[in-house]
Formats: sequence, C-alpha cells, structure tokens
Amino acid sequence: MTKKTVADEKPRVTAEPALGSTRIPADDRKPVVVEPVVVPMPETTPAPGAAGGVADGRKRVIVEGVIPEIDGGRFPIKRTVGETVVVEADVFTDGHDSLSCVLQYRKAGETGWQEIPMRFLVNDRWRGQFQVLELGRYEYTIVAWVDAFKSWRHDLSRWVQAEDITLALRVGGQLVEKAGQRAAGDDAKWLTKRARALIGDQDLDYRRQLGLDEELARLMDRYADRRLELGYDKVLGVTVDDERARFSTWYEMFPRSCSPVPGKHGTFKDCEAWLPRLAAMGFDVLYFPPIHPIGRVNRKGKNNTLTPTPDDVGSPWAIGAAEGGHKDILPALGTLEDFRRLVQKAKEHGIEVALDIALQCAPDHPYVKQHPDWFRWRPDGTVQYAENPPKKYQDIYPFNFETGDWRALWDEIRSIFEFWIQQGVRIFRVDNPHTKPFAMWEWLIGEIKKTTPNAIFLAEAFTRPKVMHRLAKLGYNQSYTYYAWRNTKWELTEYLTELTQGPGREYFRPNFWPNTPDILTEALQFGGRPAFMSRLVLAATLTANYGIYGPAYEMMEHVAVKPGSEEYLDSEKYQVRYRGFQELDGPNSLRDFIALVNRVRKRNPALQADWNLRFHQVDNEQIICYSKATGNRANVILVVVNLDPNYTQAGFTQLNLEELGLDPHQPFEVHDLLTGAHYIWNGPRNYVELNPHRMPAHLFRIRSSLHTERDFVTFDG
Repeated sequence: MTKKTVADEKPRVTAEPALGSTRIPADDRKPVVVEPVVVPMPETTPAPGAAGGVADGRKRVIVEGVIPEIDGGRFPIKRTVGETVVVEADVFTDGHDSLSCVLQYRKAGETGWQEIPMRFLVNDRWRGQFQVLELGRYEYTIVAWVDAFKSWRHDLSRWVQAEDITLALRVGGQLVEKAGQRAAGDDAKWLTKRARALIGDQDLDYRRQLGLDEELARLMDRYADRRLELGYDKVLGVTVDDERARFSTWYEMFPRSCSPVPGKHGTFKDCEAWLPRLAAMGFDVLYFPPIHPIGRVNRKGKNNTLTPTPDDVGSPWAIGAAEGGHKDILPALGTLEDFRRLVQKAKEHGIEVALDIALQCAPDHPYVKQHPDWFRWRPDGTVQYAENPPKKYQDIYPFNFETGDWRALWDEIRSIFEFWIQQGVRIFRVDNPHTKPFAMWEWLIGEIKKTTPNAIFLAEAFTRPKVMHRLAKLGYNQSYTYYAWRNTKWELTEYLTELTQGPGREYFRPNFWPNTPDILTEALQFGGRPAFMSRLVLAATLTANYGIYGPAYEMMEHVAVKPGSEEYLDSEKYQVRYRGFQELDGPNSLRDFIALVNRVRKRNPALQADWNLRFHQVDNEQIICYSKATGNRANVILVVVNLDPNYTQAGFTQLNLEELGLDPHQPFEVHDLLTGAHYIWNGPRNYVELNPHRMPAHLFRIRSSLHTERDFVTFDG
C-alpha cells in the first residue's frame, strides 16, 4: 500500500479564506465564508461574582487592561477616515489552557460584529487592529474563550510515549468530530473525515502529523467551540472624523481689513481676491472672526478704549445690533448671498471657510429684549457684562446657562450652527467653550454630527489642562494649546511628548498657533525675523494641524499696546487695518517662507500625523532636533531648529538610526528642503550649525540611498 502524506488529506474546498473569515448568523452559528468575520451582537456575560452572583462559572477567561479606553469607556477615542485602531488587552485564564481571543468591531447601529483574531504578544498581552473606513462612530470590544483544541494541539506536540499519543489522538478525534457537526458543506465533510483519520489505523507518527496540520488548525479555529466565550464588559467607541481634522493649515484674517483701498471697509467680494494667494501659500482653511452685526451700545474704540469715535467699527466679538444677531451678517461685509458665493469660491481653490462662533451678545443684541431671562441681571437693573479681572468687556453680555429656560437656549444655540452649515460652512472655531456647560457641548456636537458627520469643531480654550481635555473628550475635533508659551527645548520636548505619546493623544488633537489676535508673545515681540521663522517651522512640523493670524504674522507685527502686554498695538480687534498685497508680497514679508514650509508639509506624508514624532539628542540646549517618519520609512523628515533668535548655535546630533530606518554602517544623505543643500552624514553623530539670521532651521528629508532621484523645493531669500 502506498503510504499517504498529510498533503493527501488537505480539505477539498475552494480558495481557503484567511483565519477568522467567517460570518456566523444569529440562528445556529452555521458559517458562510465571507471576509472578514461577522458575528451577531453577543449578550455580555458578567464575570463570576459580578451582578449579584455567578452567571456561569464555566466561563473562566479574564479580559482587562484594555487600551485604548477613555475613562472606563465613557468617551470615544478619535480617528480619521482610513486610520487604524490598534487595541491591546490582558487576556488570561487559570491553569495552563490555551486561549483564543478576537477583536470585534462594527459601525455604530449595525447588529453584527466583524472579527479580527488578536495576536499574543508576551505576558498575557494580546493585540489586534482594525481600520475605520467611514465617517461617524464605530464600536469595538474583545471576546475570548478557553480553546480546547489549541490546548490539545499544544500538548500533542510534546507527548513522546506511544500510549500517550494514541490516547491524545482519540481525544483530538472527538474534538474534530464535534467541530464537523458545527460546520456545513465541504468543511463539515472534511472535518468528519479528518476525525476518523486521527483515530484510524494509519501510522502513529503520520496521524500525529494530521493533528498538527496547519489546515486543520485553521478550520478548527473557524468552527471553534465558543459556547463558553466571555466578552469584555464594555463596548468602546471610536469617533471617525474627516481627514482635515487630522491635517489642516489655517489662516486667520479679518474680512473687514481685506479692502484694496486704504481706509475702506472690506467686503466678502474683496476677500475673493485673496483666495488665489492663500491657496498658493498652501492654506486650506480660511478662518474668519465673527461676521455678524456689531453692537453700538458700549462699543469699544481703537486699542480697546471706552470712548469710541463715531467712525469706530467696534469688536466683532460684540455680537448683535438692530440689524440682527448670530444668524445675520454685518451689512458692511455684504449679503448672505455674497457670503455663500465666497464659500463656494474658496472651495474651488481647495480652501474651506471656518467661522468663529462666540456665544455672547452685545447689549443691543435682539436676544436681550426677546429673552431677558437668558442673561444675568444685577440688583441695579442692568445686565452683568463679561469680566476676567482685571479685564472688563463692557460691550459683551454672556449667556446665563443656569436660566430656567435653558432648554430653549440650548436649542437656539444649536440652530446657530445649523444655520451656518446650511450656508456651506462645516468648520467652526468656538470662542471660549470652557465658559459654557460641558453637558451642552456633548449634546450639541452629538446632534450636529448626526446630520453633518464631517463637521469640525476647534476649541479655543486657553485654560486649565483638565478642562481642555474634557472638551476634547466631549467631541471637539481639535484644540488650541499652550504652544505659544513653550519656548525652551525642555518645555517643547516635555509638552510634545505629552501630546503625542501620552494617553490624551487618543482624543486630544492639538492645533498649534504661534500667534492670534489676542496673543502676541514676548518671544515674537523681541525675537525679530528669526523668531517668527523658527516658531512657524516648529508649529508646522511638530503637529499636523497649525494656523497663524495671517497678515500680522506675514508682516512680523511685534509691537504690543504696552509693556508686559500680549495685546497688539492698533489691534484689528477694534479697527480696520489696511492689508495691501503690495506690502504683504514685498521683500519684508514672510510670504515665500510660509508658502515653502506649507509646501513641504503637503509633499511629505510624515508631517501629516502627530504620533510619529520622536526627539533626538543634541549637545546644545539651544538646538532642538526631532523626526517624523511614515510607517514604512518611505518618507523620513528630520527637523533641527535654533531656538536662539540672536546668535549662531552649533552642536552634534545623536540620532536614533533604527527609528529612522537607517543602516548604522552606511552613509546617508540629508536634503535640506528649506535651502536645497545636500549633506552626506555617517552614523548617529553629525555636526549642525544654524545662523538664525540666515536660516534658523534645517528641514531635512533623509534618503538612505545616495542615488535616489532628487525631488525638492528651495527657498531663495
């Protein structure tokens, strides 16, 4: 008789699907081959001793230490379309039995789960991952069970005595036979045949090979006995946002200052002329401060004076007048139709218009008369205006969110966002959200996302860390940060390590701004052109989202209203400023440098993410060095910045070549994308020198091969 081989016993089925590629319907769990696994929603089984007693003492698996998990599952993590969710957990049982563990995920609202097998790492730690492909919300959890077949297969490979092997094969035959009963079609026939072969009269070693066969292991995994599986006691959430929530480049400007004629109030039609320029500079979000009617009562004059002249235009954040409120447009800017046209024109240039939503009112806002109970009234019969001692904002009335009519107030606020979404806006920068109820934001953002899942909310909350993080957990897609006040190498390294490697990275997306109409830091007041250049490079490369208060940054405006203040002299918050292209595009402008940095960002995927940031040592505290790389190391960017705006600084880098995907024994090329220069480096230790008055930063693209095609941009000035 010809001796059979294990190959002769392979299952006679068509194209073998990958491990864990089975749909298990809710009725009898009979499989139909699909890709990937989909199973019905399990009934969560409490652990023994939970919920008043033992639910089923035979379920012996423990699932704990799950990451990512925010506040015990209270809040979802965040991803953007196409990103991967990597999940880890501690999964174990008593004794020495083997386990099977799967990661389950689905789009919220679906009844079935898709399954991905989790991989054992070390010390009872398991890992699995899935990709999110649609906007909205996903859910995930973990299911595990004691796997009798895996335990049997493990032991079978260790038996050496014939009698032990014979007995083990009989046990295995029973396990395989039961799996055949759970299967259907050709799979059931093949498993039944294999069960007979295991306990048959063939050579003992041959039968053991049948038991250890990988094909058998795959089918047994597909038709595993999961009656005693136990699921994690939480279903966790993922909010999936549009890609621009992860990577965006913002330019803030006051539309009233965009007139081509000095001294004339700008309009939305005037703003259209700016669009080609902003697109050429690489900006994809054009952010406007409030565009609504401005109150006349207690109007502020130039430089925040309390004695305005008749010609003073007031602060855009003092919203509301006889012409209307939060759903109306300042007549001097144009009509609602003009605004819609601008939004459409911007999209044709690859730019989206973002609006500032400031939930506050001028004293003559229609809400004050229509809903007096939405405001706080003082004993003298006047409304309490906004204060942040020693600052006073006499032209602004904050809402009273403790009003008995709070539900109507919430509904009206929601309608403000909905109104502007109808006009084509989906990106909102929200002013001071930390002074409004947390519960309202969770409700409001959730409601908006139901109909506009690609809406983006940026939280302008320069406040305590826990408050900023709470807002992000509640649904804000991006957040302002403390970047403007982080200047030293230690401060930047510590802060960025927290943002990109700490647990908050799962939900807190930083958006770095070196300046805003409210923030002119000391570093920019006294650092000159080198400070403006270095702070821009840092903002644009440390994080994937960044923005500038544009015209002021281009022209390096740096004079404060008074010593010790961070307020601009002649601030656009209180007056119209002429922003002519002749000046903005002149030799003293940073336009070309900003455009170059933005171009580098768009051409290098490594700069379009946050979590890949890694710092490298330099033996000079005035020089900071860090890298970003794509997962396959096809794109590797190394940034070196001189933090001293006054003097040339030099030092030696100490690179982690392994993280950069480099062979430590081979030279490599670094190509400076800011100057066009090329250097050949060897090993981790290399010399750098930066004169801030020439160029305060290196923005290197690393090439491991010295013969790759050179595709680069250069900067002339």
